[in-house]
Amino acid sequence: MMNHKYIICAIFALCGLVGCSDWDDHYEDTSVVGSSTTLWEELKAKPELGDFCQVLEQTKVFRMHKKTPVSYADLLNSGQSFTVVAPVNGTFNKDSLLNLVQTNQGDSVVERFFVLNHLSRTLRSVSPVPNNMLLLNSKYVEVGADAIEGIGVVSPNNHAKNGVLHVTEGPLPYRYSLYEQLCNNPGLNQIGSVLRTYQEDYFDADHSVSSGIVEGVPVYVDSVVIERNKILQRLGYIDSEDSTYMMVVPSNQGWAKAWAEASKHFVYDEKVQKRDSLQQYWTTRALLDDAIFNVTDQKSVQDSLVSVQYTRSTPEYHVFHKPFAQGGILAGAMPVECSNGQLYVTQEWPFNPTDTYFKEIWSEAEATQLILQEKDCQYNVRHIAADSISKGGYLHVIPRTATSNWELTYKVNNTLSGDYDICAIILPKSVDNPVNPNLKPCKFRALITYVDSLGNEQTFNCGNTQFKTNPEAVDTVVIAENFHFPVCNFDQNDIKATVKLTCSILARETSTYAREMYIDCIYLRPRTTKSEEQ
Repeated sequence: MMNHKYIICAIFALCGLVGCSDWDDHYEDTSVVGSSTTLWEELKAKPELGDFCQVLEQTKVFRMHKKTPVSYADLLNSGQSFTVVAPVNGTFNKDSLLNLVQTNQGDSVVERFFVLNHLSRTLRSVSPVPNNMLLLNSKYVEVGADAIEGIGVVSPNNHAKNGVLHVTEGPLPYRYSLYEQLCNNPGLNQIGSVLRTYQEDYFDADHSVSSGIVEGVPVYVDSVVIERNKILQRLGYIDSEDSTYMMVVPSNQGWAKAWAEASKHFVYDEKVQKRDSLQQYWTTRALLDDAIFNVTDQKSVQDSLVSVQYTRSTPEYHVFHKPFAQGGILAGAMPVECSNGQLYVTQEWPFNPTDTYFKEIWSEAEATQLILQEKDCQYNVRHIAADSISKGGYLHVIPRTATSNWELTYKVNNTLSGDYDICAIILPKSVDNPVNPNLKPCKFRALITYVDSLGNEQTFNCGNTQFKTNPEAVDTVVIAENFHFPVCNFDQNDIKATVKLTCSILARETSTYAREMYIDCIYLRPRTTKSEEQ
């Protein structure tokens, strides 16, 4: 994805430091043999390109977001090689472009969206065989027999000593990438404004040219700085022209509504550093993680879509069946063609929270690393292939003595701020001895620990209820119904939510109850509001 940005950075790497004549030798000589004029001289010699020449003279090269003294006229008059696509006079708003270049921000806009959209480092002639050409703004255009990206060529293959000039009937169209569409479309720019906060400039030492080390510090004569977006590295490279994606997003109104709902589930306690930034980051991920689909990963887009977050370890998530059918995530969506894929715009966020970010939480009992504390028991991890057993494993808990009331405390990771039914799934006695099982039930209590908004530990004893298991069936025991976690503990290392099970059989009840237990998992089932379900 970064290669084309390297090309652009390399072209302008020394612009702000030295004159054109000093940095021509930095590049390989790919000039056209036999030509005596530069591209700039070729352009100036054609009166029908006067408007384009004025824009090139007035537009300065930007390096690391700063305007340099070098214009694009200077660049095309140097020894560097280019293909230039020049639109004839009167086919674009010259005055508007010249007004924009009077400011730094406007100049950079003209540079990226107009000037760089007509220049390429690839030497490409118009020929009967169509081919693609990479422009300096990383966009690809198709060069055909008599047109470039559908724009007719009126004077092709004008050779200069530093490249090729094609004169066209008009300017080349600039097609937004998915990322640019989100940032620049007024109906979608709330999403873009959030994504832009993760944009940064990254110094690439590997591709920069070093002049050595001075007093132990590396010194670079040619620094390559890459624009990158940190969150897109997790979501999908929708800013890259080298990939093809499908993406679905709601309009600004739908985004605001979905954001208000999702952000309530990512409220961190006051002891968590940068909690506001974490809330924004994970809310953004919650709404966009499953909104991006790599086209190469799809078998049949009419049947199903798998998002970029899909993994074989959790095949139940990140898959959306019949996306275009009624009730599907793309039903009624408005398609918008982009340079690197297709954007689908909906009125509302088209997903259900329980299918995306507000998922069930399974703490597998056989995952002994989740056990924080044990008392008066020993346990064995068992594995068995059965559809009714989560992940094919369970924990066989055995009291240390015949009358020991054991305790086991499990940590629960990645809870969101919100409501859950907290359950313990207990397996029947026949899982261990299908022929002659001990059909006595077990009796236990449960204790939940969590933290409040200040980060202080709180406990809930589940109403001091005595829970009894069903020894003859898989038993989902709801130990706390509609339990509210006031804060989120998503993607945190600190232990802030636990479930403790305590066997609670009196000595006189030994003949009625059994202290052995077969625990499948601790299971948190999310409870959504009506607004979230819609």
